Amino acid sequence: MRGKNESQMSMLVLMNPEELISADHPLRQIRSLSEAVFKRLSPVFDAMYSTVGRPSIPPERLLGASLLMALYSIRSERAFCERLKTDLLFKWFLGMTMVESPFEHSTFSANRQRLLDHEVAGLFFQEVVELARSRHLMSSEHFTVDGSLIDSWASLKSFRPKSGKDKNDPSPPAAPGDSGVNLKGCKLSNATHASRTDPEARLFKKSAGKGATLCFCLNALTENRNGLLVDVRVGEATGTIEREAALAMVEESIPGRRRITVGADKGYNCKAFVDGCRELQVTPHVAHRRRRHGGSAIDGRTSRHDGYLVSLNKRKLVEQVFGWMKTVAGFARSRFIGLRKTQAWAYLVGGAYNLLRLTKLRMNTT
Repeated sequence: MRGKNESQMSMLVLMNPEELISADHPLRQIRSLSEAVFKRLSPVFDAMYSTVGRPSIPPERLLGASLLMALYSIRSERAFCERLKTDLLFKWFLGMTMVESPFEHSTFSANRQRLLDHEVAGLFFQEVVELARSRHLMSSEHFTVDGSLIDSWASLKSFRPKSGKDKNDPSPPAAPGDSGVNLKGCKLSNATHASRTDPEARLFKKSAGKGATLCFCLNALTENRNGLLVDVRVGEATGTIEREAALAMVEESIPGRRRITVGADKGYNCKAFVDGCRELQVTPHVAHRRRRHGGSAIDGRTSRHDGYLVSLNKRKLVEQVFGWMKTVAGFARSRFIGLRKTQAWAYLVGGAYNLLRLTKLRMNTT
């Protein structure tokens, strides 16, 4: 029998969002893990706000919204707020009622400085890492470092001379509605030029054959057991930032004094990085570099052990982190201007990746 299309809507519906979410939905475990982290950060949240005045949006919801944006590839805060109006799954994750009005996208901007001043994003990421350590899901001896470029929010046409007009700039007068910037034939350098949109962005290219872009350097430290992030840092794109950030992350983010190994690709195969690792009592499992490229800083003392080849095979885990952050979380390009805001977003995206990995690891063990 053919069913009829009932055009009249129900005036009253009794529904519990908890019953609509399947028992094995990944967001259930992610919500449980994130709530445990928020509970540990509650004293920090209390210190952020005054004890008097009108109640504001709970910081737990702002952080939870950031997790959803990373997990569901939502391109902007405005787009997230538009989806929050109709998505019961998102409302359930944030602890909102079905009839509760979503907050405006300007709420993120209004509260971002407060979150930055109290370094909430970094504390959130650290608590997620400690949560993984407490469940014995992270290696305490074997790690991997790597770096990648992320485009800044600034256009290449904003890369202008630091001191007024460039005499060698062949740009014609600007037409109405046109920037009038023509970089063809211009000699561009970070020493003489800077972006007017994001002065902290640097003109850089990863390798030969690729065009230079205004970008930042995203550096990651992962452990080799399950590929979980231990630290993630954003810095100015320079020729040495990857090695400098790697040594800083190893020194500051790995607890204990036991002997550890750190794997890396051949870009880290230089005397400064290898000597820096050995000063920290770290064994550098760095890929060999061909003699025509300057020779290798790694000798047989390191490469003769079986663990060296294991570390090289485990290096692919950090590439999976970069792949997820750039494609799913949309971090191929920064959403914000400046290193500080971009670093905060990197912590939130890194925390989302770890929570997702913890959920999958937990599902595989049950």
